[in-house]
Amino acid sequence: MNRVILFSPVGGTDPMSQSNFHDGSMLHIARVYQPAEVYLYMSSEMLAFQAEDDRYRFCLRELAKMQGREMKIEVIERENLQDVQQFDFFYEDFRRILGEIAGGLDDSDTLLLNVSSGTPAMKSGLLVIATLGEYPYKIIQVATPERKMNEHRHDNYDVKLLWELNEDNKDDFENRCLEVQCPSLSVLKHEQIIKKLVSVYDYEAAYEVCTLIPKTQRSRYEHLLELALARLRLDSVKVNLLDKKYESGCIPIKDGKKQKIFEYALNMDIKRKKGEYSDFIRAITPLVVDLFHLTLEKQCQIKIDDYCCIKKGKLNWDKEKLAGTDIGKALDDYFYGDFRSDGVYSIHLLVIMRRLLGDNHNAVKAAENLRRVEEKVRNPAAHEVISLDEEKIVKMTEGYGSEDIMDMVKEIFKYTGINAGAKDWLSYETMNERIIGRIG
Repeated sequence: MNRVILFSPVGGTDPMSQSNFHDGSMLHIARVYQPAEVYLYMSSEMLAFQAEDDRYRFCLRELAKMQGREMKIEVIERENLQDVQQFDFFYEDFRRILGEIAGGLDDSDTLLLNVSSGTPAMKSGLLVIATLGEYPYKIIQVATPERKMNEHRHDNYDVKLLWELNEDNKDDFENRCLEVQCPSLSVLKHEQIIKKLVSVYDYEAAYEVCTLIPKTQRSRYEHLLELALARLRLDSVKVNLLDKKYESGCIPIKDGKKQKIFEYALNMDIKRKKGEYSDFIRAITPLVVDLFHLTLEKQCQIKIDDYCCIKKGKLNWDKEKLAGTDIGKALDDYFYGDFRSDGVYSIHLLVIMRRLLGDNHNAVKAAENLRRVEEKVRNPAAHEVISLDEEKIVKMTEGYGSEDIMDMVKEIFKYTGINAGAKDWLSYETMNERIIGRIG
């Protein structure tokens, strides 16, 4: 609703000072920020002054009339409040009142806290509440015209005459308001948690914590967390939209299908780094098939799709398209004339690579190493309920750990036409550094 609301204790120089003929802090904030609603918190002493001439509401009404607008004024009376130095009382009372006010606000509204009026205990109470960050506030401090402590005088107070003499009623009045940048402990705590979660690639939890922080304070890094989360979910459409909109510089491979495969490989590596070994192993097979496709396309100028058809949404070999081709002959020879035109698997693509490139080609050697590992770990991980760790992976593969397997993946990438350098393989770490750097 884009409302501005002011909560202000009433102090000794409110609403105007008899010493310098200027606004007190409460009135000056209302002049500068033009709130639609003002909540005045009054102790018994201030209520006594209010009873004399309605001075606080009078000045606010005159100001609203001068500015040509409406202003709702609500007085919060504490008639029995005489011990105005009790911090604990004000902290609890302010916290309850502000909670009720904030409950009626939306994200477009602004709640101002005047920390220049009232007793030291009142000011401290407001500052502590703001620092804890339970609700979004703007903390406003007002300098005195002389830049020194105000003199409090209430004898022979003539509010109407003071209003006529008020120097701040001039068009060129000096804005003495200062917005105090007071980082809340709540925000600082949440941001430390976000940093920790980002460092271990838990973007889901990091984004959830981010939403607990006021929008104005999370705007520096929220979009990068959105990108990181979409990236981990392999949502390439959203990733590319955010990357382009914010020029993140975190996505190294931009080319359609190549980007999809490279991001999948990075995603697989994140599973490894997080110790999610079963998911890491299960992710190998679909990646291997895609990498072998691209290797054949790059090294042999062969598009496997040209020899296939789609059946029930799945890529299958087409016997008619294979007939009389080197590819068809390679498959028939390997399977002793008993090749079936079912799905396209990594072993089929490796057989074709051997025939077209020869057993000594580096791409073939890299493919064979990766295929051998895939064959050893695929079935146990895919079809059995097992818990994997590094030791079990080494045992299953007869000597290769998860990092060795990832190195095999990186090796075969060299022959796919995807130009991924060492920095590209660390692009998640680069992204994490940027998120953490934005948080500060």
